[in-house]
Amino acid sequence: MATQSGIYHETYGSDMQLRPTTMQRVRLALVAALLVVIPFVVDSSTQRLVNTVVIASIGAIGLNVLVGFTGQISLGQGAFLAIGAYACGLLQVYFAVPWPIALLAAAFISALLGGLIGLPSLRLKGLYLAVATLAAQQIVEWVIINWDPIDGEINGRATDALRIPGNALFGNADLRLNNNDTLFYVVAAAILVVVAMATTNLFRTHIGRAFVAIRDQDIAAEVMGVNLYRYKVLAFMVSSFIVGIAGGLLALQSTAISFERFTLSVSIEYLAMIIIGGLGTVSGSIYGAAFIVVLPELLRSVGRALAGTDPASLSEFNRVLPFVQEGVFGVVIVVTLIIEPEGIQRIWRTIKDYFRLWPFSY
Repeated sequence: MATQSGIYHETYGSDMQLRPTTMQRVRLALVAALLVVIPFVVDSSTQRLVNTVVIASIGAIGLNVLVGFTGQISLGQGAFLAIGAYACGLLQVYFAVPWPIALLAAAFISALLGGLIGLPSLRLKGLYLAVATLAAQQIVEWVIINWDPIDGEINGRATDALRIPGNALFGNADLRLNNNDTLFYVVAAAILVVVAMATTNLFRTHIGRAFVAIRDQDIAAEVMGVNLYRYKVLAFMVSSFIVGIAGGLLALQSTAISFERFTLSVSIEYLAMIIIGGLGTVSGSIYGAAFIVVLPELLRSVGRALAGTDPASLSEFNRVLPFVQEGVFGVVIVVTLIIEPEGIQRIWRTIKDYFRLWPFSY
């Protein structure tokens, strides 16, 4: 029996294909079919969980562009999400901007501010750059908490949350994104597909290769002619643009947003997503986002099953659940770094290689 020992390309078009093999195209078709089928087979609570995974996947891809592909550590993911969410919400509240335009404008605003935050990246790197982005996180949190016009007002009184108006699609009040989970899923999933394809293709261009060269060895990249300052700031802007879209979707999904959804713990969660999923890969971002979003729900379901129906046990369970979640997150990250530093994406690749090379997969 003949077994293919490699993937050979005989034409330029074949070499440029994102999915050159038959099995890759079959898996892609299955994923596309799954995305179409999901709204028809899940209940409303599961649909909302899926929507959260989709938003987190977009945000994780954005962070991976900066951290995984370019090697610029950031602890300001919560700040970039907040900029996108509040920009999208404020444009609708104060200027009645239609939500598609508000979402796109929020992404550009987030990219602009991301570029400003990335300005110190030429002089700072590693932990020093992480501290600089942490400062941005704290500044954005402070502004949101202390500047009343951002939080909005009800009956002339300032509130702690920005109320998001109904986001009717095509002017139809029955097609509002924040009260129709299925409709929101269609919009968010379409955006995820576009972001995933655009990011994958970005790293097949000279811009993406410059990002990777900076990550691998910035001095060597500069010697080869890569403008470090320009491409580092550009990496911040591209990352912030994608994260701003995720933030805008968070606003469109909700009836109100507040600073509690964009704290430092959110930034750490997103770092955990790309570490567990796989640094420097688009698919790893999606795997990691799904893992981090679904894991708390699994823990909550297991805990409720163990606590039973006793009110005292349920109350105690709800009290310790956040601590259990944080402990499990920490253990999972440590175990991942020890067993498979390249994350879930590497484990999945190993499984695929095993079956592709079987019976000579040794």
